[in-house]
Amino acid sequence: MTEATDLAERLRHVYWIGGGSGAGKSTIARRCADRYGWRLYATDDVMGDHARRTTPREAPFLHDFMAMDMDERWVNRSPQAMLETFHWFRGEGFGLIIEDLLRLPREPHIIVEGFRLLPHLVKPLLARPGNAVWLLPTPEFRQAALRSRAVPGEGFIWETSDPERAGRNLAERDRMFTSGLRDEIERLHLRAIQVDTTMDEGDLTEQITAAFRP
Repeated sequence: MTEATDLAERLRHVYWIGGGSGAGKSTIARRCADRYGWRLYATDDVMGDHARRTTPREAPFLHDFMAMDMDERWVNRSPQAMLETFHWFRGEGFGLIIEDLLRLPREPHIIVEGFRLLPHLVKPLLARPGNAVWLLPTPEFRQAALRSRAVPGEGFIWETSDPERAGRNLAERDRMFTSGLRDEIERLHLRAIQVDTTMDEGDLTEQITAAFRP
């Protein structure tokens, strides 16, 4: 048995929900976990811990990002540069997600969610392809989701000198990230669900659970 096969067997009890920003991953993962009594592991919640557990040699893009001020991060660079150098999009720290999961009990099942679940990193860990799905929001759905969450004056873009430009840069970066995800998922023959404004949380939860077939 190869190391990759062994790791996939050790993670057979894990279900993965990845996807683009604003797709509803956190909400749907929580609903699925509540429905089946599974453990929820949200990768967003451990980003700070994972940043502290890395060294500049292990995660150079992360440590470069940490050294930038807010304008350098979100205002003064192009969305393309932001996409290409964003540490989590480069897979930095992904191994720490695996370390965390292997420390958790195998019962109950675990549902993992977050944009850090890049298809090419997750696929070798799948004992069966049905254990993973990616949510790909349409631009209209993402805009509606972000508008519903937005509170004027709150959020990191308001810590920049030009929140409007920072917001545009971030939106374009995330659009390109979602487009790249779609291409990668198709290339690797993995499962994706397009999320649009005609779908509600109940519809999406049903599609996810049907895909997992727990």
